Amino acid sequence: MRAFRLTDPDFAALAAGRPSAATIAELQRAQISRHLLLLGEILKHKNGKTPIWYAERRPGQEVRDVLADPMNALHTAATLAALRARTPPPGPRDPAPHRLSATGRGLTLTVRLEDTDPIRARLGLIPSRPLTRPEVDTWQRLLTEAWRLLVTRHRPAASIVAAVLQVIVPIEPDPGSAGLSATSSEAFGAVALSAPADPTALAVGLLHETQHNLLNATRTLFDLVLPGMPDVYSPWRDDPRPPFGLLHGAYAYLAVARFWRTEAAATRHPLAQFEFARWRSAVAASADALDGCLTPPGARFVRALKKEVGGWLADEVDPEAERLARGANLEHRVRWRLRNLTVDAEALIKAWPDGPLPEASQRAGTGRVLERSDRLDLVHRLLREGDQSLLPGSRQRPGDAAWLRGESGTACHAYVQGLKQSVSRATKPEEPPGPREVDLWAGIALTGPWRSVRERPELVRAAYLALPDQELDKIAEWLNFSS
Repeated sequence: MRAFRLTDPDFAALAAGRPSAATIAELQRAQISRHLLLLGEILKHKNGKTPIWYAERRPGQEVRDVLADPMNALHTAATLAALRARTPPPGPRDPAPHRLSATGRGLTLTVRLEDTDPIRARLGLIPSRPLTRPEVDTWQRLLTEAWRLLVTRHRPAASIVAAVLQVIVPIEPDPGSAGLSATSSEAFGAVALSAPADPTALAVGLLHETQHNLLNATRTLFDLVLPGMPDVYSPWRDDPRPPFGLLHGAYAYLAVARFWRTEAAATRHPLAQFEFARWRSAVAASADALDGCLTPPGARFVRALKKEVGGWLADEVDPEAERLARGANLEHRVRWRLRNLTVDAEALIKAWPDGPLPEASQRAGTGRVLERSDRLDLVHRLLREGDQSLLPGSRQRPGDAAWLRGESGTACHAYVQGLKQSVSRATKPEEPPGPREVDLWAGIALTGPWRSVRERPELVRAAYLALPDQELDKIAEWLNFSS
């Protein structure tokens, strides 16, 4: 078995999200080699047989092409897992007939739209039912327009997508999410996507998931993260994530931030500036948070990633877009802490007003929640559509319109009043907050003067509920000095 290697410059360029064609080809060869190893394990198993996909290959089809097909690799992994578990292996397939192709400026992307293979759920999300002809036509139209955007303004990224992507698996949308997507480490070149809202969303989704594919393949060659590390905060998820999950997010959003950086420079559109400002900061902060979690190759990888995004932090962005981007990142972190962390209420009562504060612990039973922020939706509408009707606040919850206008004092007062009116202080601090309460605390963190609410909202909330005779401002100021 041959060894797979990357030179130091190639490894650094890969980590910066700019892999060469030769690097992508090396990763692809490594994936084929891995597939062959899994096939060998199947054939060595006492009940092992050649996977069904091999018998179904077309006459004259190159074995290498068959091995490189991500859905075949997924079948092989599933077959081996079934043999080990003594369960039935995957059965025959009806090959999906849908081929999508888009060409622009001499560069072509061709993918299979896979809506029939029973193994497609192993990409991690609920697959859609088989598509109708009009639905396939919609995917083709969106791909054509997304590809035109990519080859016109994002040519290097488009070349990477064309070299990696082979299969799109349509999935069921989630009403609580603006869009869903996933990849599998067992299927290099496949992505699962919900139907995109528009060509730009599809372009971003393809870039994002291609990065996940590249990192999955890189992990085949290099151990990047130390084993046994605790879960951490991720700016892209509502649940605690292992450090490798955080690295996945940082690497994927590096491509997303680069896309919006180019769009912001080309169009100066407020939404592009907002998205660029938001994601460059999130990527940089996440890379910093990985310190202490990485192997030596992982540390080299993240240094190159940080160098790439660090060069973008000085880019000038419209001050209003920057303010809203900082707010979006802060709100996500506040929501995450409120949802996932809890504080011992008895220890807080004992700590008032001079004792040592208890540390937060992870709340039991938290998992992934696809929750959307209504406040963030308002920001997107304002920036995307220039909808000034949002600002008077006739249909918004108290505080939101004032925050959009930059009137922090007015907004904070409205959020605090909303908290007093809608949250019973008889609630037990260990009970998780509901969506309305989370939204109000996030609004207070965005607009209030208290560092403690921004940095440790779970502590302020627990103290607010544990000390019902004390006003919020007094509690928040106490924790400002104590935390």
